[in-house]
Amino acid sequence: MTFSSLIALAAEEAEHSGNIMLETIWYPVVALVVFGFLALVTLSYRNVSNRHAHKAEAYAREHAADVERTGHGH
Repeated sequence: MTFSSLIALAAEEAEHSGNIMLETIWYPVVALVVFGFLALVTLSYRNVSNRHAHKAEAYAREHAADVERTGHGH
């Protein structure tokens, strides 16, 4: 068989296998679920620094002298 007849035969066989999208529908579904889960994880860290404002204020009061001494806050 020549190469062109092999390609024609493969195309003919692929034509009878049905819709390729139905066979591969799970790839985008799995990707959507994974990215949705990662988005929820990312959103769960939203506003974390403000949840314990009393602790942040106490730390700032305790270390205020250190910030004034260094001048630049690092």
